[in-house]
Amino acid sequence: MTVATALVSDNDALPRLAEDAVRQALERAGATHANGVLLFLTPEFARHAQQTITAVARVAQCTQVAGGIASGIFTESGWALDRPAAAVMVLGGDLSLGHAEVGQHPVLSYAGGNFPPEWGNDGVRFGGCFSGSTGCADALVWQQCRLTEPQRCSTQLLGATLDIAVSSGLKLLGKALPVDSSKGFDVEQIGGQTALKSLNRMLPTHLRNHAGLLHHVNAVLFENEGQANTALADGHFRPIAIVTANADNSLTLAERVVPGQFLAWAIRQPDGAMADMRQTVERLAKKLEGSAQPRCALMFSCIGRGPYFYGGEDGDLDVFRERFPVLPVLGTYGTGQIAPSTAVSGDSVNRLMQNAVVTALVSTRVKEEHVQPIA
Repeated sequence: MTVATALVSDNDALPRLAEDAVRQALERAGATHANGVLLFLTPEFARHAQQTITAVARVAQCTQVAGGIASGIFTESGWALDRPAAAVMVLGGDLSLGHAEVGQHPVLSYAGGNFPPEWGNDGVRFGGCFSGSTGCADALVWQQCRLTEPQRCSTQLLGATLDIAVSSGLKLLGKALPVDSSKGFDVEQIGGQTALKSLNRMLPTHLRNHAGLLHHVNAVLFENEGQANTALADGHFRPIAIVTANADNSLTLAERVVPGQFLAWAIRQPDGAMADMRQTVERLAKKLEGSAQPRCALMFSCIGRGPYFYGGEDGDLDVFRERFPVLPVLGTYGTGQIAPSTAVSGDSVNRLMQNAVVTALVSTRVKEEHVQPIA
């Protein structure tokens, strides 16, 4: 085995936790050193991040160390939230980390704070963001064994082919409706009704008029009415968060929409989210039929889609492990997920999402990258 992971947690955020994780991963890989190390730490490490990164590089005998602070972290063996923890993936053999050649291959991208605007149309990117729990001091990112400023990491998995897919966890509540009127970020009228009335009409009776549930509901934007029939199943969707309901029965969205576009309402609940994740994993597995088996996987999940959402277990990780039980996995829980998508205009873009799970299967067979776009 030339790829392996380890997750170590304790009561104190000390560099030795990460050192122990690297040693365990190297032992599992049967290696004495690594070609590259992906390292993610919980926020408790923010004050000692550079010391920890340096310690990892020394143990791994490798300066290609990339990663960042995340709300929580996980591997195939489990997850860690609300306590100091370090998760690592060591790469060996024909896999390594290197300088990102934007536009050539998918780029592993991780940002502290906001999604960099220039990443939107900058090749194919996947990864995550973490805005920090108490401010920007927590949102640290590193690359080539050093903290980066601005807080951004872009690295290539050399020798790797990546297959990427996204689970929104959403279930459509009805058909797509035309936007009749909007003002700025506010949707006023849709399908001949006020936006809030339209949403309440689609929601199950026991969920209506519960403003606190809006974070489980999304608007989904489509080019035309017919696209909604297959978009979620095919992975072609563009979810837009609902920010708030207003006194005039309009809804404020996280993105602007204009009259003539089509919106559908969708909800995210545990059972439906797991079913969507299962479909996503099967789509990935199908792409690899007749080719080499994956070597490892990277997952970027929302803090709202992990154990907090599934009642103490990570249902998405469980689904993935059912399908790929022996595959090394490294993942983070963050405040945003980055994946390639198809804009309403038809152009290919990279988008920042919330409440999603971005999964990348990593293999070494030389073939064309299959990137599952989302619209």
